[in-house]
Amino acid sequence: MQPFTRNVINVIKKIPTGQVMTYGQIAAFAGSYRAARQVVRVLHSLSEKESLPWHRVVNAKGEIALSDDSRLLQEILLQGEGVEVDRNGRINLDLYQHHPD
Repeated sequence: MQPFTRNVINVIKKIPTGQVMTYGQIAAFAGSYRAARQVVRVLHSLSEKESLPWHRVVNAKGEIALSDDSRLLQEILLQGEGVEVDRNGRINLDLYQHHPD
């Protein structure tokens, strides 16, 4: 496994319950601020295997980027953790964005 991939996994695993991070934010903390698409790849291919809290990752606007059933599931999981999701699938990043040390 590449070091960046391992770093992405570690960052995602540390997102606390009830908070979210953006793809770009995760990429930056993992060591490559321009690699948001790689974060998407990691989530797509390793979420189940690595037991990642994939639902805590949103886009830079605080929007759920998934569609259909996955979007609904992400919204339900976030709301279950106390994260408010508006009817457009948007989360207030000022309130719910995690900022690691």
